[in-house]
Amino acid sequence: MKKWTTGEISKQRNISVRTLRYYDQINLLTPSFRDDNGKRFYSEDDLFKLEKIIILKSLSLPLGDIREVLEKLTYKQILISHYNYLQEQHLILQKSISNTTSLINMIDLEETLSWERVNELIHQSQKNSSKKWIDYFHDDEQEFLQKTIPNLSNNDEATQQYVSLLRRIEWCLERSIKPESDEGFEIASKLIELSNDTFQGDTKLMEKFWEIRKLPSEETGLFSISEEVLEFAERSITYVES
Repeated sequence: MKKWTTGEISKQRNISVRTLRYYDQINLLTPSFRDDNGKRFYSEDDLFKLEKIIILKSLSLPLGDIREVLEKLTYKQILISHYNYLQEQHLILQKSISNTTSLINMIDLEETLSWERVNELIHQSQKNSSKKWIDYFHDDEQEFLQKTIPNLSNNDEATQQYVSLLRRIEWCLERSIKPESDEGFEIASKLIELSNDTFQGDTKLMEKFWEIRKLPSEETGLFSISEEVLEFAERSITYVES
C-alpha cells in the first residue's frame, strides 16, 4: 500500500505543511500511519478526504462545519456541489466579460461615458453573486446541513463576553504572543469556563455555537472573527486541554 509523507502531500496539492499539521491537530485530517520513529504517513483514503476538505473550503464552509459533514457526504456529492458552484462562477464571469466589453465599445462609440450607465452594468454583474455555499447542495443535503448548522442571531451578554475574550486574542496576535503561552492559557480557560456556564454542560449545543460563530457576521448577528483569531482560540484550547 502506497503511503505519502506530509511534505509530499504539501508539494502535490500546493498546501502548506503548517496547514496539514493544523488539520491533524484539530482532528480534521489525521494521517493513518505512523512508523517506529513516529513519522506520519497519509493513505489514499486520507488523500480523498483531503480533497473533500479542499472542495468544501472553496465553498467558504468553515473548518468546524466541514468536520460535521465530512463523513456524511460522499465524494460524489461534494464534487457535484463544487460543479454547481463552478457553473455559477462561470456564468458570473461571462456576465462580467460581457459588461466590460460593452463598456469598451461604448467608449469607442461615445466621447463621454455616463456614470449612470457604468453603475447599471456594475450592478448587473453583481446581481447573481450573492449565493451562499449551502445553495450549491441538493435539497435533501441542505435539509441535513440546516439541521446540523442552526441559524442563530443572538447578541446577548454571553456573546459580549466572548467578544471581549476574542479582542484579547487580537491583542495577543498584534504582539506575536503564541496560543501556547500563559496569556493564551488564561484566555482559553475563560473561554472554556464561559462555554460551560452558558450551555450548562450541553456539549453538543456548545459545539454548535462555536461552529455558528465562524459564519459571516451578517448572517448570524455575531461578532465577525478572522481565521487567525479562530486558530488562536482553537490552539489555546487544545493547549489547555492537553
